[in-house]
Amino acid sequence: MQPRLNVWIEVADEVALSAWRVELLAAVAETGSISGAAERMSIGYRQAWAKLHECEERLGVQLVETTVGGSGGGGAQLTPAGRDYVDKYRRFYGGLEELVHQRFVAIFGPEG
Repeated sequence: MQPRLNVWIEVADEVALSAWRVELLAAVAETGSISGAAERMSIGYRQAWAKLHECEERLGVQLVETTVGGSGGGGAQLTPAGRDYVDKYRRFYGGLEELVHQRFVAIFGPEG
């Protein structure tokens, strides 16, 4: 037996950030494109783009910069704000996982 935690951040009662959305942002940073991030997350490009756009609208800040294709092809990268949100969410969420684990052990014992 072990606890599971799912936390998201809302703005005006709508999801702005979640673990899944943060992983999508991280995938954009790692692959250098929205299509590469979508492939990594096993979703379509349109869904990836829509989720990124939702995050930007709800947070009121640009998270991803894109460049149009050409001879070298297009691409995408996180803005400084995008990198900051990924970092902050991961630090926030990671700390919560540890707190939940500690409380679980305190209440259910080490064997659950």
